[in-house]
Amino acid sequence: MDLKHLEDFVSLCDTRSFSRSAIARNVTQSAFSRRIQALELWLGVALIDRSTYPTSLTHEGRLFRETADEVLNMLQDARSDMQARRGLSRRTISFAALHTLALSVFPEWLKDIERTLGPLKTDVLADNSHNCIQSLVEGKSDFLLTFHHDAVPLSIDPERFPFIVLGEDRLLAASRCENGRPMFALDGEASLLAYGADSFLGRMSAYAARIANVQLMTSHVNDNAVAEILKAMVVAGHGIAWLPESLIRRDLASGLLCDLGADVRMQIRMYRSAERTRHSVNQFWEAACALPAMGVS
Repeated sequence: MDLKHLEDFVSLCDTRSFSRSAIARNVTQSAFSRRIQALELWLGVALIDRSTYPTSLTHEGRLFRETADEVLNMLQDARSDMQARRGLSRRTISFAALHTLALSVFPEWLKDIERTLGPLKTDVLADNSHNCIQSLVEGKSDFLLTFHHDAVPLSIDPERFPFIVLGEDRLLAASRCENGRPMFALDGEASLLAYGADSFLGRMSAYAARIANVQLMTSHVNDNAVAEILKAMVVAGHGIAWLPESLIRRDLASGLLCDLGADVRMQIRMYRSAERTRHSVNQFWEAACALPAMGVS
């Protein structure tokens, strides 16, 4: 059983609607329904009476609601206690960031913030887009750092989670360079090193290839959607990959990698919750809003 299943069940108890709870939990209705079914399968009983409208609980569901509330409260109390023991205070600013942004953008950008606010205690979750969004929605992170492009919309409500644009990055096709020239060209003969098809950068790469009318044979797929892995494959001469410029700027400048073009520009956004806030979060938000936008070449 996943802890999210308990949180899903409590949400359904409150809303009495699969569709409203799915929106609140930031998942599709079909995925939300599967998670409730997984909880029922684990317990061995039906919790939801699906023959009624609005949704109602079975007798076992009403009994389990008390247990779910108690378990979640106990776990939250234990988490708060453990964080206090580790010395984590409410002044800690927590971030969920895409792997690439956590590595290539976050460190220098945070230094710019600290020039205004002074040294900060931060906690960073570097993960894929879905898990980062989930961390913000569930209140585990104060801020979300992510790429954005209209061709690959994020499943996040801008009313509940406002954002600011921190700057821009380019997703560009890159190849290893040999004697100042690219080893591969975008002519269909090179091998494509690809992200998982469902990842944000995977969908962005497919979009970039489509609008540039580029067709390459996929030879490697990185299902973890970590751009650093594909960069290492490109550097080793295995083929072409679409990579964020912020990740490979030094490699382009040194001549190790070549820019093949076929690029698209992406916004770098920071989201926060409009419902969960505190003074240190507000201070950080205001300092971030005051910074000049990060740019790309």
